[in-house]
Amino acid sequence: MYTLIMFLAVASGAALLKLSQRSLPMPWEDKLAIGVGAFCGAMLGAKLPFALFGEAEFWTAAAWLSNGKTILAGLVGGYAGVEFVKWVLGIRTKTGDTFAAPVALSVAVGRLACFVGGCCFGTPTTLPWGVVFPAIDSLPRHPTQLYESAFHFAMAIVLLVLQRRGMFRGQLMKLYIISYAIYRFASEQIRPEPEMWGQLTAYQWASLAIVVVFGFLWWHDRRALRDGEVAVAG
Repeated sequence: MYTLIMFLAVASGAALLKLSQRSLPMPWEDKLAIGVGAFCGAMLGAKLPFALFGEAEFWTAAAWLSNGKTILAGLVGGYAGVEFVKWVLGIRTKTGDTFAAPVALSVAVGRLACFVGGCCFGTPTTLPWGVVFPAIDSLPRHPTQLYESAFHFAMAIVLLVLQRRGMFRGQLMKLYIISYAIYRFASEQIRPEPEMWGQLTAYQWASLAIVVVFGFLWWHDRRALRDGEVAVAG
């Protein structure tokens, strides 16, 4: 069931991406190359923290094929993969807006696979919707997979509306990543992750770093756009 849902996650995101990029002024082969870059970057990014800090040596196959992935790093890796491919091919067209909602939809469906597989669960709770994951223990726990799935489904809808209305043009992927980083920082309070420095988990520190980096990228893009408009007007 886990594999089937993950397949549906990729398929649903790919279908929405095809619709989203229908009017993008770009040859199909460039779209394909960027899509492959996004997928490979996301896969590498999602595994990178576990390969770096896991028990197996970084350069061995075991480090990359073992269990463990993080969506937080996967989103950053996917963004980097797209930018790398665009840089290699000399593509200047903005593509982030077309990826935002499809990626959010894929993650939303993928989190349902996490729920079925019993991974990425939350801390024990007395709330009536607590779920027991038998492979872990007999305690009702926060179904954080479902919380996160709902977040990403909501973001997919919001991002589609913003794209259709031409709002935050060129910034939708950054808006999505920053929003998720903020959500993840807050939701760590109900995740059984070990605290590190300053009573924050590694994911919370990573979330803060992502907000800073993508906030800077947002500011840089807006400044470049404004400077371009001034140059044209002059």
